[in-house]
Amino acid sequence: MTLIIDGYNLLHASGVFGTARGPKGFEQSRAALLDMLVDVLGAKASDTIVVFDAARAPDGLPARLSHGGIRVWFAREYPDADSLIEELVEEDTAPGHLIVVSSDRRLQVAARRRRAKAVSCEEWLAEARQVRRSRGRASPDAKPPEPGPEEAEYWKNYFGL
Repeated sequence: MTLIIDGYNLLHASGVFGTARGPKGFEQSRAALLDMLVDVLGAKASDTIVVFDAARAPDGLPARLSHGGIRVWFAREYPDADSLIEELVEEDTAPGHLIVVSSDRRLQVAARRRRAKAVSCEEWLAEARQVRRSRGRASPDAKPPEPGPEEAEYWKNYFGL
């Protein structure tokens, strides 16, 4: 199965944002999202394409790159990421093996028209976080467990408190 993700759509749904403002903020946010995806997808990362609008692509960045095995494409020669994603779905020779992750109705219709699976970002994130929990990994928004009395005492001694 090939996963095609509407990058900024998933970014906004996930709430994964960098701390900087402006272009650096978008760059940090994209990197944080891609890092999260690498972690969530594991070995399936190489079967994933994340498409971002080119208007926010950093200067000098190639139209295509790889991040932890994920193919990252900036829609430089397209009006928007949706247009590139629609083209990818339309040109795929086995669209039944595609999963398009976007909450954009236009992309969901395009995917279903070709008999590809369309999943909203919120639905996909909920499922991905559930898979992470079942593999023993905490979700990104999960609070770490409280230390036991022995652990707390160890760290107090370690830091001289």
